[in-house]
Amino acid sequence: MGHIVHNWKARWFILRQNTLLYYKLEGGRRVTPPKGRIVLDGCTITCPCLEYENRPLLIKLKTRTSTEYFLEACSREERDSWAFEITGAIHAGQPGKIQQLHILKNSFKLPPHISLHRIVDKMHDTSSGIRPSPNMEQGSTYKKTFLGSSLVDWLISSNFAASRLEAVTLASMLMEENFLRPVGVRSMGAIRSGDLAEQFLDDSTALYTFAESYKKKVSPKEEISLSTMELSGTVVKQGYLSKQGHKRKNWKVRRFVLRKDPAFLHYYDPSKEENRPVGGFSLRGSLVSALEDNGVPTGVKGNVQGNLFKVITKDDTHYYIQASSKAERAEWIEAIKKLT
Repeated sequence: MGHIVHNWKARWFILRQNTLLYYKLEGGRRVTPPKGRIVLDGCTITCPCLEYENRPLLIKLKTRTSTEYFLEACSREERDSWAFEITGAIHAGQPGKIQQLHILKNSFKLPPHISLHRIVDKMHDTSSGIRPSPNMEQGSTYKKTFLGSSLVDWLISSNFAASRLEAVTLASMLMEENFLRPVGVRSMGAIRSGDLAEQFLDDSTALYTFAESYKKKVSPKEEISLSTMELSGTVVKQGYLSKQGHKRKNWKVRRFVLRKDPAFLHYYDPSKEENRPVGGFSLRGSLVSALEDNGVPTGVKGNVQGNLFKVITKDDTHYYIQASSKAERAEWIEAIKKLT
C-alpha cells in the first residue's frame, strides 16, 4: 500500500538479512534500482493483520521509527511463508529466538482453562469480531457466513491461539459445543468424513456460520431464570462419567449431576473453575437403557466398550455414557429411570 496515496500496487520484493527491498514491476519484470527499502532492525510484524476487512491476506510491518507498511500476499500460504521468513530476519541476531519461532510455528499448547463463551462473545463484537457476509460455493450463495481460514486468522490475531494448529483445534471445539456449524458442500463433507483431525477446515473454500442456538440469545433475565429453574431441583446423585460428544464423537470425562423436581441431568467440565453446566437435558419422557458389553455398540464411535448406557430424550437426542463399572452403570440407570 502506498504511503502518500493509499492505493495498492504490485511490487517485487527481495528479502535480505536485515532489509526488505521492493521494486517496480513492468512487463512482469522488476525495474532497478529498488523503489524503496524497509530496514527490519527493530521492526514489529503483525500477521495475520485484519485492519482492512476486505483484505484478509495482509502483513503489517512497523519500523523502529513507527512507519507502517501494509503488504498483501496472493494466498494465505504465501502470506504465512513471507511472515515467517521476515520474522526470522528481524531476529537474525538472536539464535535462541529463531529456534523458538520454529517451535512456535507448529506449537500446540492451549491454556488449561478456555472459556468458549468468551471467545464467541468476542466473535460477535461489532468492532473487533468476525463479520459474517455472503459467500458463494459451487454456484450457491450462503448468507452470513465466514471462511474457515478467516476464522483461524481471527483467533490468532485476537490472541486466542498462537499457531494455526491451535486455532483449528479451538474452532473444532466451538463446533463440537454447537457454537458454530458448517455450511455448504466443502465443510459439510469434512464433518461426514469422520476424520476428527480434519473436521474443521483451515481453508478459504470452507464456509461456517454461527449456530442457531447462539443467535437466538435470550435476555440475561430469561437466561438466569431458566438456569435457576433447571438447577433448583434436589440433587439425587452425582459422579464422574465419560460422555461421547455430539459433533466430533470423542469421549470426555464429565461430572454428572442428577436432580429431581424438576428432573434434569446436567454435566460439567471438571477442567473449568466456573460451576456452570456445559450441557444438560430434561428427563421427562426420556428412555434409558444399558448397552451390550460384547464389542462396540451401534452409535458408539472409537474402540469404547463396556459399562455403556444410553439416554434418549423426548426430542430424540441420543446421549452415550460410560460408567467405570457394571455396578455404577446399574445405579445410574436405576436413578434416572425413577425420574423419567
